[in-house]
Amino acid sequence: MTAISHIRTSYAPVQPFVAQPEEMVAYREFLPDLRLREYVYCYWQLNTRHALTAPFHYRVVADGCMDIFFELHDPRQSFIMGFSDAYTCFPLEGNFNYAGIRFLPGMFPRMFPVNAAELSRQAIALECVMPEAARFLANRFHEETSAQQLKLLLDSFLLAHTSKALPADNRLLEAVDLIVQQAGMITLEKDLPPGISSRQLRRLFEHYIGDTPKAFGKVVRFQKVLQFTHAHIRKNKSYLDAGYYDQAHFIHEFKSLYGLTPAKVFQK
Repeated sequence: MTAISHIRTSYAPVQPFVAQPEEMVAYREFLPDLRLREYVYCYWQLNTRHALTAPFHYRVVADGCMDIFFELHDPRQSFIMGFSDAYTCFPLEGNFNYAGIRFLPGMFPRMFPVNAAELSRQAIALECVMPEAARFLANRFHEETSAQQLKLLLDSFLLAHTSKALPADNRLLEAVDLIVQQAGMITLEKDLPPGISSRQLRRLFEHYIGDTPKAFGKVVRFQKVLQFTHAHIRKNKSYLDAGYYDQAHFIHEFKSLYGLTPAKVFQK
């Protein structure tokens, strides 16, 4: 199994969604064309079923990925969100219908000529970074676009770019795979892929991931913890197995990446 396919099968970035009363807001993820799964983790859609009477605060937790997202009610509103090692909260009101593309770690800059470090910790208007993609979204999507049409249109657009994609850098992929397999608990200086220095690896991570190997490892470790239950964490102190120094360290880092304490998240 190649490093790319190993990452695809081993890393499942979680974006938790809290259901709203009376199912006012819906969220779902669906897979891209098989030929795109080397690059894209999923497509997603977040939309209201009925007009909201109060603001909805949508929390995006740190997941190591980059996303393109746009509003189907007005697809001229399109954005790209880079790597982040903290949660982001978007206040949404009324009726909305957002759709997006979540790229696997390091894959967006392979498909498009963008330095990921320039996009980190922010959401930027897509037209400022990729005007061609922004025009495609604005011209081809509308509020009546179905989920099936959404998938087909995005598949078509992205498949047209795969022939131009940069070849995979095996040193980067091996390092990403190593971090994923070890759930973020590695010392890259000791476990470097052959033929690369720590400085070279840092440059690769900043260009393709958007931050350092250490920052990416922190997010991977947090994502691993999201798979636990509160009872498991309390009984087994699994945060220690995940590499946190103590409970205080675990709670502090979890809150910065999620926006809530572990007790609040795992209370059910």
